[in-house]
Amino acid sequence: MRVLDALEEWIISTLMAAATLVIFVAVLHRYLVGVPALQDMMLRFDFTWAQELCIYLFVWMAKFGAAYGVRTGIHVGVDVVINRLDSPLRARFIVFGLLAGALFTGVVGSLGANFVYHIAQTEQVSADLEAPMWLVYLAIPLGSFLMSFRFLQVCVAFRRTGSLPHHDHGHVEGLDSGADEAADINWYALDDGLHPHDLAHPSQSDRKPGTKPGSGRPQENAR
Repeated sequence: MRVLDALEEWIISTLMAAATLVIFVAVLHRYLVGVPALQDMMLRFDFTWAQELCIYLFVWMAKFGAAYGVRTGIHVGVDVVINRLDSPLRARFIVFGLLAGALFTGVVGSLGANFVYHIAQTEQVSADLEAPMWLVYLAIPLGSFLMSFRFLQVCVAFRRTGSLPHHDHGHVEGLDSGADEAADINWYALDDGLHPHDLAHPSQSDRKPGTKPGSGRPQENAR
């Protein structure tokens, strides 16, 4: 599993980096063509294929990224009703949902594999890259079968441990959680004389003796 996980992450990061690099080079080439001193030299390079290549790279990245999302639990799901159910009933619904996801993606992968097999018998190629279209559409069965496997993997792990993969969208990997808590400071409540204070809600040191909180007027003597 560690080899498969590393391969999955390597494919996604490589596709993302390649797409970013191709887009950067294509945009840079477009602007350099407008420079009179560089125009003749830039016109020797043809980047008309860049847009098509980026589309295919993002399609492959999305298919493998969907499988990665199932494994790490980053897909958005509406589970308000399920979480309010009793534990045994909740577990049955979760298992049913995971198995349904595995079945659906398995069917998509099977249909995609059949489509790729038939299109491979033709000589159809893409418009700009002239790449075989079966190679482009191969992302459908590969990504769908991997996603189906991830659904089954999460289902087996849930049956064993009773927990699902969860991703904290507010967490930034590499940052210490303790540092985040320490950084959550109300700067308007510091009494070091170096930070501005909230005039509507002054701190204890800002209040004069005998004044009401939030006002500069002296308190009336209780009668």
